[in-house]
Amino acid sequence: MAEIKDKFWLQKEQAALVVVDIQEKLVPAMDPAISERLVKHVDMLVQAFQAMELPIIVTEQYPRGLGNTIGALSTAAEKNCVEKTAFSCAGEPNFVSALEKTGAKQVVLVGMEAHVCVYQTMIDLIDRGYRVHLVTDAICSRFKSDYQTAIAMASQMGAVLTTTEMALFQLVGVAGGDIFKLVSKLVRQRNG
Repeated sequence: MAEIKDKFWLQKEQAALVVVDIQEKLVPAMDPAISERLVKHVDMLVQAFQAMELPIIVTEQYPRGLGNTIGALSTAAEKNCVEKTAFSCAGEPNFVSALEKTGAKQVVLVGMEAHVCVYQTMIDLIDRGYRVHLVTDAICSRFKSDYQTAIAMASQMGAVLTTTEMALFQLVGVAGGDIFKLVSKLVRQRNG
């Protein structure tokens, strides 16, 4: 595969979705409009990954204090949810083991907060040789400056910056079939 395509193209047989800390007590701390969009975009990714039978790993940062994954995304957490106290998901051995079991080489990374748990996870995954596709419209932070700094640093570190729709259509690859129909329906529901 060509070097550019190898770096920037998501491939179904290599991809896993990692959903970081979208929890009951963390979501209300975010700007409501931004968190609503984030949840909608993450849900789109979850539905598509489930339909394509691709691996999904959900993490929860100290759930006794921050609650569990929000109800709108709870189906994603049912199969493979990892509790953690380390900010980086890779600081939790159960996460590392779960990711290794998927065989994925590419990680589609979403969640909150962009500048803490998502950022630190991204660094560790890149260091471990994973190609990280950071979905910029499916991550957030409480403050815009933190979000913007995380995005700028991600690009410098070699993460691939993408959007929900870009990632979905790369994974689908062709206009046809049931998965394409599902993804087309999902993206028509976008409002930002």
